[in-house]
Amino acid sequence: MTKIKERLAPLTKLAYGVGDFGFAFADTAIGVLFAIFLTDVVGLRPSLAALAIFVGKSWDYVNDPIIGYIVDRTRTRWGRRRPYLLFGFIPFGLVFALLWWRPPFESQAALTAYYAVAFFLYDTILTLVTTPFFALTPELTQDYDERTSLTSYRMAFSLLGGLVAFIVPLMMIGTMRPENTGRVFQMGWVFAIACSLPLLVTFFGTRERAEYVLQEQPSLRESLKAAWNNRPFLFAAGIFLFTWTAVDIIQTMLLFFLKYRMGLESESDIVAGAVFITALIVLPFWVWASLKTDKRKSYIYGMVFLSVVMMILIFLDPSLGFNYVIVLAALAGVGVSAVHVLTWAMIPDAVEVDELQNGARHEGMFYALVSLFKKVASSIALPTALLALDWSGFLSNAPQQPESAVWAIRILIGPVPSVLLLGGILFAIYYPLSRESHAETREQIMARREAAAD
Repeated sequence: MTKIKERLAPLTKLAYGVGDFGFAFADTAIGVLFAIFLTDVVGLRPSLAALAIFVGKSWDYVNDPIIGYIVDRTRTRWGRRRPYLLFGFIPFGLVFALLWWRPPFESQAALTAYYAVAFFLYDTILTLVTTPFFALTPELTQDYDERTSLTSYRMAFSLLGGLVAFIVPLMMIGTMRPENTGRVFQMGWVFAIACSLPLLVTFFGTRERAEYVLQEQPSLRESLKAAWNNRPFLFAAGIFLFTWTAVDIIQTMLLFFLKYRMGLESESDIVAGAVFITALIVLPFWVWASLKTDKRKSYIYGMVFLSVVMMILIFLDPSLGFNYVIVLAALAGVGVSAVHVLTWAMIPDAVEVDELQNGARHEGMFYALVSLFKKVASSIALPTALLALDWSGFLSNAPQQPESAVWAIRILIGPVPSVLLLGGILFAIYYPLSRESHAETREQIMARREAAAD
């Protein structure tokens, strides 16, 4: 069997990868800071913060597949995907900034309504720019291993964005307390600009394939049917769903854990830095591991390792101090690196299976549905975590939390993510697409195209 090799220029990989800096920063900043911002700065009860997030995220149940469908049907002189980056970067920055403004309301109901609407707008614009951005991956290269390399470039910027999101905002804000409301909003505006501008680099630095732009526009029913009948896609989506829901919960609970369990609020940026710096350093290792084995096996090894690290946290005593936390943070970074590279690298391979089965490609719908599955889970998991804090007797900014609240934080950062990672591992065990089967699929597509051309 002849191997089809297709190489991308490093500058193209770089231009594509840099676009994810803004998405990663925004996602991490919201995942890490938004819940504690609502409770400890705005002053919302955890249950009302959960309601605001749930309402905002629930809109994704509708808008993700609709936007995926629209993106797949878009036909312009710039392509199907890139125009959304050009015209969406300013709205993306604006709605991100609005999340961090505290309106002059005293009513808990009014504040809840504001943040629900702000999150609703943010998630809509986010979907409008991320869906076409992610859908570029399978269009830039069709090579199994080259996609892992392309994804590693993107994930390097993703991890860099996450690292900056953990460290710099807290340096600007100080501590999450009501007196720092103005600093939080200032942080929101500064990074609204920093998050949106990289989309222009991706727009100008990449090009779409002409043959895909010229393909017939699919109907919504055809797009949904193609996803449902694509077995590798369903398994890749399951892996993505369980893994990133676990990461969302870890991000949300990390500051609570460091502040209220370990007494290390002022060192939280250093702890987060250890996670992301380690993840960046070991990124090439996971690319290498994928080349030596495959994406599925490498993912399983990485998630088993991360699960063990997270389970250790429930037993971590405050008396052990900063050094033990730093070591565990660095170890967690090894698993976090695997999450970033391998979950994203599996999805584009299912696009060729789609083309072989249906004679068309539905990348926009595929990435929209993956995003939807993740957001549905997050819209349930994150509010549930906040509700668990509320039920446990959590007291915002209290110097001494009830023991029940501390236990809730420990369980939410350790066993809960580990169970979700186990779900991802089970999907990976039965993931049906190997390097060899993907190469065979590509050869069949090429043969079909040549026959049609003749």
